Amino acid sequence: MLRDVMRETRTTQTVLSRLSGVHQPSISGFLSGRVDMSDEMLDRLLSCMGYQLEVIRRPVRPLMTRSVERSWRLHRQLSTHLSSETLRNWRPTILSNIKRLKGDVRGQPHTRNLDRWRKLIRDGDVSGLRRVMTGLDTDSIEMREVTPFSGLLPDDERLEVLRQMREAS
Repeated sequence: MLRDVMRETRTTQTVLSRLSGVHQPSISGFLSGRVDMSDEMLDRLLSCMGYQLEVIRRPVRPLMTRSVERSWRLHRQLSTHLSSETLRNWRPTILSNIKRLKGDVRGQPHTRNLDRWRKLIRDGDVSGLRRVMTGLDTDSIEMREVTPFSGLLPDDERLEVLRQMREAS
């Protein structure tokens, strides 16, 4: 996009550097893809050439495997019960599950993720737990692969989530 606007406005890297105060080698790095550029930086450079950056935000349903979606739905349902108080009540079960999982899993990222679960629990980080339980990023998905929350979701709710999955497919 930057290259296209530079071409259209006949702006060289040297001129853009003078206009923006951004060093020419940095501009060269942005153009080659060697250096990542934030939206703020792109908007700054574009404005020097009479353009603005328009970012369009829209929801996108990610493609999930059945296993990833099931785990996400179950954790999402469990997160509706999560509070500082329920976390205190769940802590013994969660820590016991982490201890059991530590003996069963090998390799990365699983052992690291169990340590991360332990830290979130130890710190009582309810908002951090919610992010991991409901997140669709790779990190959250990998964290849920070694979930310490087994046995905490009431059976009727667990069965309802699984029923909804069957109906959706």
